[in-house]
Amino acid sequence: MSSRPVRIGPRAAAALVLVTLIGIAAFGWPLLADRQSGLAHSQDAPWLFAALLPLLVGVVVATIADQGMDAKAVAMLGVLAAVGAALRPLGAGTAGLEPMFFLMVLSGRVLGPGFGFVLGSVTMFASALLTGGVGPWMPFQMLALGWFALGAGLLPGPERIRGRAELVMLAAYGFAGSFAYGTVMNLQGWVLLQGMGQGVSFHPGDPVAANLARFLAYCLATSLGWDLGRAVLTVVLTLALGGTLLKALRRATRKAAFDTPVSFDSGAESGPGHAGKRVQTATEGDIRGLRR
Repeated sequence: MSSRPVRIGPRAAAALVLVTLIGIAAFGWPLLADRQSGLAHSQDAPWLFAALLPLLVGVVVATIADQGMDAKAVAMLGVLAAVGAALRPLGAGTAGLEPMFFLMVLSGRVLGPGFGFVLGSVTMFASALLTGGVGPWMPFQMLALGWFALGAGLLPGPERIRGRAELVMLAAYGFAGSFAYGTVMNLQGWVLLQGMGQGVSFHPGDPVAANLARFLAYCLATSLGWDLGRAVLTVVLTLALGGTLLKALRRATRKAAFDTPVSFDSGAESGPGHAGKRVQTATEGDIRGLRR
């Protein structure tokens, strides 16, 4: 069986590239806006959300078309999204402590980048409804967490790195990815804030390099502690619980046999006692799944 049961095919890859390009444009276009354009992100969140939902559906449909996701995978997506949404309120965002991030790392690792992106986005949407965190920032959070889980699925495959080395790699990714998530989300909120001082404020129409320097100063001054809390908690949970959860997720995907086809012979066997009888032929993968 493939180490990543929910494979990413050409259609799903194209859909992911499209949604990523739209996301990059949504986050970054204020840096290229002139002074008379009106402030960025103040009105674009509803449009981004309206575009993001059909794109997420498009990723799922494209994955189904590529024969990488079936009803069992969709059911697992729902279960993991519900668990992730339930984990978020446990930290309540205190000092950046958000335990859902380690689950996104492990799920993306086991189930691949396409599944990871959809899982991250759906989990953030569900958690926002659960915690009352619905606002103009939500579609940006959905994109950012989707990218976070997608990146975990793009790490070197488990056939190359397993055991303790795999956990260390996932912990390192969770640490770096937590800072990346916070930095991307800072970009969404920073362009809305004015009057914070010449050294950290966004100045529409200024050169990109000058604004990026102010943005770096803003991140260091305002969110470094929050991002560090998120990163440290992700590392601790990954090292402490990652081995057990990886085994559980991999066992569940083997049981589900996502990539094992089942064929049916529509013909009837000849001979007495066999008239009209359909014969189901099971592949070797099905038999292995039943024995476990």
